[in-house]
Amino acid sequence: MAEDRGLQIVGEQPSDLAAVEALVAKAFGPGRFVKTAERLRETNQPRLDLSFVAYDGERLAGCVRLWPIHIGHAPLIFLGPFAVDPDLRSQGLGARLIEVACEAANAAGAPAILLVGDLAYFSRLGFEQADPAAIQLPGPVDRRRVLIRRLGAGAEFQGLVRPG
Repeated sequence: MAEDRGLQIVGEQPSDLAAVEALVAKAFGPGRFVKTAERLRETNQPRLDLSFVAYDGERLAGCVRLWPIHIGHAPLIFLGPFAVDPDLRSQGLGARLIEVACEAANAAGAPAILLVGDLAYFSRLGFEQADPAAIQLPGPVDRRRVLIRRLGAGAEFQGLVRPG
């Protein structure tokens, strides 16, 4: 895992902002600003108590951010973006960052985590396709990519997703 290679995963701090933004820009480019997921972030603030960064010495190696959202009246968490330095991809760091963030969200009492992503990747981390008839995002999105990880037993949600 990531810690075995000397990487340190810690909670994101305000002082990490520039490095996180640079890594996300490197990973996703300017096209990320037109995505529907960005509508949930642009007027919102990340939950730094649930967001994490990984450092390889002084270099930011990866990050994952969690954001407060609501589906209908239910408060949930939105995951994304998460990014890993290209030199360290395919070594398990992204999965480890997501697991750490999900564990923190669960400990904080969040009932579920929503994201837009690839089911083949995220299913191994406990995510499944969300019911497309029940959960609507604020803009066009491939509904097959709307994924949810329920943290509470029997947690079901319905309605429009909006910033929290």
